[in-house]
Amino acid sequence: MSQNERFVKKITPKSVDFSRWYVEIIQKTELADYAPIKGMMVIRPYGYSIWENIQSIVDKRIKESGHTNAYFPLFIPEGFLQKETEHLKGFAPEVAWVTHGGSDELEERLAVRPTSEAIIGNMYAKWIKSWRDLPVLINQWANIVRWEKVTRPFLRTTEFLWQEGHTAHETSEEAQEETLMILSLYKEFVETELAIPVISGMKSEREKFAGAMKTYAIEAMMSDGKALQMGTSHNLGQHFSKVFNIRFEDRNQKLQYVWQTSWGVSTRLVGALVMAHGDDSGLKIPPRIAPFQVVVIPIAIGDWKKNILPKAQEIANGLKKKGVRVKLDDREEFTPGWKFSEWEMRGIPLRLEIGPKDIEKGQVVTVRRDTGQKEALAQASLDKKVIEFLSDIQKNMFEMALKFQEENTHEVKDYAEFKAVMESKRGFIKTFWCGDTACEEKIKDDTMATIRVIPHDIEKKKNSRKCIRCQKPSESLVYFAKAY
Repeated sequence: MSQNERFVKKITPKSVDFSRWYVEIIQKTELADYAPIKGMMVIRPYGYSIWENIQSIVDKRIKESGHTNAYFPLFIPEGFLQKETEHLKGFAPEVAWVTHGGSDELEERLAVRPTSEAIIGNMYAKWIKSWRDLPVLINQWANIVRWEKVTRPFLRTTEFLWQEGHTAHETSEEAQEETLMILSLYKEFVETELAIPVISGMKSEREKFAGAMKTYAIEAMMSDGKALQMGTSHNLGQHFSKVFNIRFEDRNQKLQYVWQTSWGVSTRLVGALVMAHGDDSGLKIPPRIAPFQVVVIPIAIGDWKKNILPKAQEIANGLKKKGVRVKLDDREEFTPGWKFSEWEMRGIPLRLEIGPKDIEKGQVVTVRRDTGQKEALAQASLDKKVIEFLSDIQKNMFEMALKFQEENTHEVKDYAEFKAVMESKRGFIKTFWCGDTACEEKIKDDTMATIRVIPHDIEKKKNSRKCIRCQKPSESLVYFAKAY
């Protein structure tokens, strides 16, 4: 068995144990490691560079849509949370409390930020006085603490990183427009940059955010057939503005409560990249989000530092000038085969190999991570071809994920088939539901499947269909799935 084969076989196959595969990928590719505190992780440089790329792209889109960044305190007075009982009830089991400052007991407990509606609501009440102050379009990049009982790196950890937007508007219509605009922004970002297809829509009453009037989400299918919520956008209505007394003098000089939204995506997106695209050899990272888009590996044979390394450096520098993120792997302590396997596992979209024969022929050997296709390219046209390859890899990764989603989205004829699919195939089930929360809960009890979204772009036809479980008339087409 070669060193190359041993390196790859360290990973448990997905088909054997998906959960173990997922954790091994994260640790062996150095995305993250377990912290010495239960439920927490250390995001390592390779994983954090992916998050930085996500953050940079999302931040640009948020700013282009008219929002600005700010920062609010990590600690929230208990009284602020108690003002909104439904909101506090939704987070109470997960709130971490600070009771002492040094050796002194605090007069009032402080919550370590589980989300920021309460502290931001308090500030907006101070800042907003007139319709001229609206809209307020603020986003913050922050850390969040939720004391989860069951954790998994990136997907659900006690502390995680995210962005949370909080906006205030003059009318209900403006708030709803904002909510859907952000949902569309998230969908476009995830599909375009992460190459992960999503379905978008509204959450059921049972699944919505505590305190929201309406919650919308984008949901993706992971490669084990389970769904992952990738981002949420909430229309808060006037719920929090009434609790925190956020009022303004309108154009008719009458006091009105503002209409609010909140929305966010988190480091969960890194976990989604692993589960949506990864295979038994490791990560597959879409070029637009990859820390390195290309790795150049000079073949260490003979006097390679004199004959091969300079050409490899020239190639790497040329690509960098074209805006390509390049890693030149000139380490002496590892064989070329070991390097091939390592970068394959780390998911670099395109590998360039150059050895003595390639120098003679004026070529470079390229290997695509998405397909494994190997091709020799002339050095003279390399820059142009590499850029074309990266674009094609991005497109192909999305198309492969979309094909998987489509092949694992089911329409069932009755509840028995519904249960059979959830037991054996997983995936999305696209069907009708009566709208009754009790019926929704019964389906979850029977199958562990929940309503992921109610598509908001589907025309409703009252009484045209029947609920998959109770057979009552239904106008709600929904997507069910088992979910993370």
